[in-house]
Amino acid sequence: MAVLSDPIADFLTRLKNAGYARNEFFTVPFSGIKAEIARILQEEGYIWSFEVVGEGKDKAIKVKNKFTANGKTIITDVKRCSKPGRRQYVHSTDIPTVMNGLGISIVSTSHGMMTGAKARKQQIGGELIALVW
Repeated sequence: MAVLSDPIADFLTRLKNAGYARNEFFTVPFSGIKAEIARILQEEGYIWSFEVVGEGKDKAIKVKNKFTANGKTIITDVKRCSKPGRRQYVHSTDIPTVMNGLGISIVSTSHGMMTGAKARKQQIGGELIALVW
């Protein structure tokens, strides 16, 4: 297995590709950040559910994708903003709105991982992880 330099981008790519391929489930290696991103996506209605399976080194996150009635994926696109080579930090007033409120931004703050709208409301900035629409 290859060592990934950006496991969050790998998670987001698998999420997008699984939706396009109409796969009901997909799994990714476990990390706390990926679990928090999956929690936010579930709260915002982009995925049905996620669960942590296995233990120790074999721990993984199993995600159940969400589709419309005609079989199209709910997630149109995902953009990774902050990357390992170039981190992107934003002030609470500079957090972008995605598709005029139809999408979400995911921000890692000192108060944990949250959506951009929630961070704006609490007036805290942080690292802009991704945009989902």
